[in-house]
Amino acid sequence: MQALPGTLLRHLKHSVSALLPGSCALCQQQADMAVCTGCRHAYFEHQQERCLQCALPLPANAASLRCGDCLRNPPAFDMTVAVCDYAAPQDQLVLALKFGHQLALAPWFAAMLRDSILRRPAFELPHYLCAVPLGAQRLTERGFNQALEIAGPLSRQLGVPLHTKLLHRSRETARQSSLPIDARARNIRQAFSLDEHALHTVKDLHIGIIDDVMTTGMTMHEIATMLKRFGAAKVSTYVFARTLPHT
Repeated sequence: MQALPGTLLRHLKHSVSALLPGSCALCQQQADMAVCTGCRHAYFEHQQERCLQCALPLPANAASLRCGDCLRNPPAFDMTVAVCDYAAPQDQLVLALKFGHQLALAPWFAAMLRDSILRRPAFELPHYLCAVPLGAQRLTERGFNQALEIAGPLSRQLGVPLHTKLLHRSRETARQSSLPIDARARNIRQAFSLDEHALHTVKDLHIGIIDDVMTTGMTMHEIATMLKRFGAAKVSTYVFARTLPHT
């Protein structure tokens, strides 16, 4: 019997698992979705005020919608929506998707992100969504791009087209999380390019960029800088989790 291609086999397993009773990815109790109602209430219902631009938590009664760093040195992207902090136990969900290949988590991430986007006051949907691309070597090693796995269902849930070929990774880079803060900007500089057939696609448009985690924002800043160089009017970033400054 001929073996199924890896991509087909992975999606077949995902489809079958969606039809079978499962367990919560956090508490392991039986659940009909990736995260049970109890864990969702415990870890995701509390909505804290976040910086409009970078999504870091704001202090109570903050005088501005932007944090001090964004006021002093604003990044190239215009706003960020994040579901939660990258902290225990929510960080385990990110690790399970990215390194545990639990792809069934991706549509749930997308649903949570959709709800967070729609809750934003005076929210404005982008014209296109795209995922932060992986380099060829990283994609081969992992077998999938977790940002793209989230972007697909989010695109369908929001009714916003997903442009899968808009962004390219121009060169391989070290993992941002493995580098000291002062080396991350150098690591990611000029690491992304716009598809040659889409050089005029972004002009005057609002582009939404999706990733699983925002650590320092350097990756999104680099992508937004490049998109605005080609005329994008606005760049929004959508991430499941936001790393806190001390982590």
